Amino acid sequence: MRTYKQKLKEILAFSLFTAVFSVYNPVFAETNDAQHAQNSLDWPGIYNGFTPCADCNGVKTSLALNKNNTYILITQYVGKSPREFVEKGRFAARDQDNVIVLTPRKSAATKYYEVGEDTLTQLDDNGDRISGAEANRYTLRRTDVTRSPQEHSGH
Repeated sequence: MRTYKQKLKEILAFSLFTAVFSVYNPVFAETNDAQHAQNSLDWPGIYNGFTPCADCNGVKTSLALNKNNTYILITQYVGKSPREFVEKGRFAARDQDNVIVLTPRKSAATKYYEVGEDTLTQLDDNGDRISGAEANRYTLRRTDVTRSPQEHSGH
């Protein structure tokens, strides 16, 4: 059970995360027609998910893609450590498909994500789809606040 203090920390962290992106890139959720993945889908935004982990409960993941082809990836290994790992870098689209390649500033280890409508699906180290029983758990869903909320039917 979460305490009030933990919940408040999460809300403040998310608010700070969103505010930082708003200040540095005010046109956060516009499309870019430069490359294939960017042509077909509205890709900039904030994506969140809870992906599988071999030695913990799961990886809480937040990935923010900016219009200027930079990203911030925040991960937390739930059940193992409360520490959040922050990775910054650049990304580019592969020419032949709707896949983006994340290249961190301080590492040579690239990551691959397939771009879908309001989703990013994590791929393996070779850029191929992950298979197996938990393959569908590698999807991050777009949750940024730049979109207008859907209207609800009357109650």
